[in-house]
Amino acid sequence: MVTAVVSVLKAASEELSRENLYGGWATLIVLFIMFFLWQFGRFFFAYCSPSKSVLVSDSTSSKFRISEFVTDADLKSLMENLDEKFHENDKWETVVDKSNKNVSYYAKCCKPKDGPLKYLSMTRFNEVSPEVLRDFYLDSDYRKQWDKTVVEHEQLQVDKSSGVEVGRTIKKFPLLSPREYVLAWKLWEGRDKTFYCFIKECQHPLAPCHRKYVRVKFFRSGWRIRKEPGRNACEVMMFHQEDAGLNTEVAKLAFARGIWSFVCKMDNALRRYSSRSSSVTTSANLMQKVPACLETINGNGHPTILHDHATDESRKKMIFKKPSRKFLANSLLLLGGAICLSRAHSSLGAKVALAYMLTKLGKHSKHNAQSNQNEQNQGR
Repeated sequence: MVTAVVSVLKAASEELSRENLYGGWATLIVLFIMFFLWQFGRFFFAYCSPSKSVLVSDSTSSKFRISEFVTDADLKSLMENLDEKFHENDKWETVVDKSNKNVSYYAKCCKPKDGPLKYLSMTRFNEVSPEVLRDFYLDSDYRKQWDKTVVEHEQLQVDKSSGVEVGRTIKKFPLLSPREYVLAWKLWEGRDKTFYCFIKECQHPLAPCHRKYVRVKFFRSGWRIRKEPGRNACEVMMFHQEDAGLNTEVAKLAFARGIWSFVCKMDNALRRYSSRSSSVTTSANLMQKVPACLETINGNGHPTILHDHATDESRKKMIFKKPSRKFLANSLLLLGGAICLSRAHSSLGAKVALAYMLTKLGKHSKHNAQSNQNEQNQGR
């Protein structure tokens, strides 16, 4: 290939000496284009060569540093979020509050101005140890057996000195393109068998972007597992925030409608998991100790109270407040829509869309009720 190009350049130079000035410039331009195309062809075929691509990735990954992907600063931020040391402008609302004899679940969320939805949840599992619960949460291979949204998972790299791990997961959701997660995580152990884990998005040379997947570019999540004092039970407090490319209201409604059934399914999988020997050894062996300076952030040892319910007096005011006629009419319409939604046999997408419209109608009814109340107060 190189010999052919040299021959062409030699012939071109001879031709250039015989032609006038304008013809020479034209020939040079043509030669420049030919040279550019040749260089582009070399780059293109080298880039598309599978064997060469694999060799480059392997050599790059062996030198790729992941120790700083997750640090003690991330652990400190996680502790503060779990202890509800939030920004003053964050307004949280309850999403789910359900329980049965084996498990209870409470979750609330808020919409910050500069990011996706934030979720804070508390899950209590009866008759389970912190170690089993920790291994259950870390066992991605076992999760593929019970969580059908996870279709693929692979570990990409492990840093034994820092305890940081990197992996790639593919999840599928109804009516949506599969989501691709490239995440780094780290595990810590605190006092009294308290375990922390923080997970965040990252980039890795062994996980290039694919067109058939939607890469989740923002993901921050973490949990704390500890035993409840005086009870044969454990609690998992979790902070979660991710941008999966969904509409905020639709994502919140889908979460509210599906999370409790998912928690029950997770509890059933946990009961089967606790009766078998744990296969998770890598993460437990890599576990780091919580720095002594961070133990004071959550040093009281008491369960965090997530529930932020109104006082009895405020509840009575809300119950006995006389609604307006317009509010009653909208409430009946909202109730009718909810009944239609519960009896419908449509697809999940249609249910979420209808639930979204009903939620908007509910907010509109609440706004009208407040407006009517303000008008009555002004009339007095």
